[in-house]
Amino acid sequence: MQWEIKAFDQLSLQELYTILTLRTNVFVVEQACPYPEVDGKDPNCLHLLGTINGELVAYLRILPAGLRYDEVSIGRVVIKPSHRGKGLGRLMMEQAIHCITNEWKESHIKIGAQAYLEKFYQSLGFEPVSEVYLEDDIPHLDMLYTKPVV
Repeated sequence: MQWEIKAFDQLSLQELYTILTLRTNVFVVEQACPYPEVDGKDPNCLHLLGTINGELVAYLRILPAGLRYDEVSIGRVVIKPSHRGKGLGRLMMEQAIHCITNEWKESHIKIGAQAYLEKFYQSLGFEPVSEVYLEDDIPHLDMLYTKPVV
């Protein structure tokens, strides 16, 4: 497994096409969510790509503070269907949390999590900070990670 973090302008056209295809296949087609996937935020984000033998199998984006929430945020967390159930989501989130808290020295990360994944995100240290709400007709809740004081 190879992890890379890239700014938007560092993505090749092929990488961008592959990212948008994966996101559309999962968030629009698989989840039957007929809402635009391209939201104008990608140019301001960092993109974490997980590849195996050059194939994109895991992806998320890191949004700077102020773009969606006051805190840095993680979004569009997606694992290619053929690679689910192998712990890649946890590994990818741990990569992102490490980058945000240790390299950028941010102590808080806020996410808008799909409600069915609440326990998964809690296992990574996120705590619910909102009631469940609908976003694109899918139940979500806001969750906050606070870096433990050592």
